Amino acid sequence: MSEFERDAAVDRVADLVETVATAPMPVPVTEVWVYGDVALGLDPVERLDVYVTKDMLFGRDSDRESEFRESHGVKGVGETVDADWAAEYPEYLRANASGHAAPEKCLAAHLLEDDEPIHLEVCNASFEGNVRQRLEGAMAQENYERILDPRGVCLWAEGQRSDEAFRKLRESEFAFPPLSGALEMLGLDPEEAAEAAEAVREYRAEEDGVTVRGDVL
Repeated sequence: MSEFERDAAVDRVADLVETVATAPMPVPVTEVWVYGDVALGLDPVERLDVYVTKDMLFGRDSDRESEFRESHGVKGVGETVDADWAAEYPEYLRANASGHAAPEKCLAAHLLEDDEPIHLEVCNASFEGNVRQRLEGAMAQENYERILDPRGVCLWAEGQRSDEAFRKLRESEFAFPPLSGALEMLGLDPEEAAEAAEAVREYRAEEDGVTVRGDVL
């Protein structure tokens, strides 16, 4: 799959929200946002960009860590991802390069199919807060690829689905400026905003299939 028809993209997001709302998750999820093409009303949607805000577990089941380290070779279960979830969905358990359970990879495995053109952002901070944090970091390091597109729509928060947001999303009623304009609204000068927006577009065009990024702020 290389892209979504618009209705299919919105349906796919609705499925993701339903899964988050009803199924056990590797970490508590508090918000689901979409941004980029689907928020802009484009058809087709070349990539579906999803942002998930999660809570951190703080080792609430750390006494079970050795159980999964021995059975699955993954460290940190019960500390960074929920042990009950891992027991129910061992096929979705994923680790980072150091062998520790990775919440963002576990969420991606549970929520997404391997060949879908979807990018998943996972962070313990809200979408708006992370937009500004990422922008500040990108500008300080002159690494525009790190910028998070600020044109987002919240579809689910604190256990409540926004039917009105879904309606507007489906009918392409959200009005957003071009990415460079959105970055100018966040404080960049026009030349810098244009350069940053182009870097984001080029980076995004190189992505393929499912991609996932995890942040901790």
